[in-house]
Amino acid sequence: MRKAGSETKSLNLAPRERLLAAAAELFSCKGYSATTTREIVAVAGVTKPVLYYYFRNKEGLYLDLMHNATNKFEAMLDAFRTETGSPMKRILSFCDQIFALILENIEILRLIYSIYYGPHQGAPFIDYDSIQLKLQKAIKHLVQEGITKKEFRKQYMEEMTWAIMGALDFAIEIELCHPEWGFGQEGLKRLLNLIFRGMLARDRKKKGERK
Repeated sequence: MRKAGSETKSLNLAPRERLLAAAAELFSCKGYSATTTREIVAVAGVTKPVLYYYFRNKEGLYLDLMHNATNKFEAMLDAFRTETGSPMKRILSFCDQIFALILENIEILRLIYSIYYGPHQGAPFIDYDSIQLKLQKAIKHLVQEGITKKEFRKQYMEEMTWAIMGALDFAIEIELCHPEWGFGQEGLKRLLNLIFRGMLARDRKKKGERK
């Protein structure tokens, strides 16, 4: 495991961004409760008054990290609602964008997983379930649209939604635990295309077989 703080100081960032980067790194490596403000400011290369000025305390720093991540997701979701194209292509695009966002914020996600699945750390409450439900609802809407437009088969709407969600979760788990496998965005795309083969309506399959 890499040493916490090994990269943060070398980043050419303003004090506020250095504090966020240091907190994300330390929280994900040590946990929220085990990380002290003294450690955060040491890794960020600032003083405690600077942390107090921007965030007031460790709780405020944590909440800012989480809100930044959730706001990026919400903005992506809002932008995606205006996209056009077939449901299948939009699902591929949506999952690719979500996965790219995960890769950019992998330490934040590692922290979220440790707090959600691990022992209680005393961190402020964040409704992570609502984020997951919004993602599920967006994918389910596209599956329903695909069924309505006769792109996808009529049966198993819930199962098709969960299959897509499962592929995305699988890609995320690999990135968290075994990034050296190199599954990445291309691997996710291949897996989703395989799932789509089972979702396509019969006439769509026949057209694909004739090509």
